[in-house]
Amino acid sequence: MRLTKSTDIALRIAMRLAVLREGDNPTTREVAESVGVPYTHAAKVVSRLQHLGVVEARRGRGGGLMLTFAGRTGSLGLLLRELEGVGDVVGCEDEPPCPLRAACRLRGVLRNAQEAFFATLDPLCIDDLVAAPTGPVLLGLTARPPGRPAAGSSG
Repeated sequence: MRLTKSTDIALRIAMRLAVLREGDNPTTREVAESVGVPYTHAAKVVSRLQHLGVVEARRGRGGGLMLTFAGRTGSLGLLLRELEGVGDVVGCEDEPPCPLRAACRLRGVLRNAQEAFFATLDPLCIDDLVAAPTGPVLLGLTARPPGRPAAGSSG
């Protein structure tokens, strides 16, 4: 199983926000640059994280992004279930549907494995992910210098 790119970006953004001092509220662009993702991708992910109550975004002076208490301490397994969805790992019902779907045991086994993956993450939270040595590395991330393109951008 591999996490989607959006989930990867969401975790990077949440972890980056988790290590900032109170009052350090970066913009979406600043966070995108510091974690090495294109701004457009980060903006979509931040919107999703806002919807889930993980990130709060304020406009204007003193505004920016901040990780909510729920985002900081909520179950990582639950967050990943929300971000990834809990659909089937394999496309049994895709077009054309798999001819084995009526008698196949693989689908159930993979569903159980997927749930075991999420269950392993249930007791963890974003704060757990930013403990040393990760936190100090995250604190050292800054926006790229002018003239150096962000990851995934052309030019």
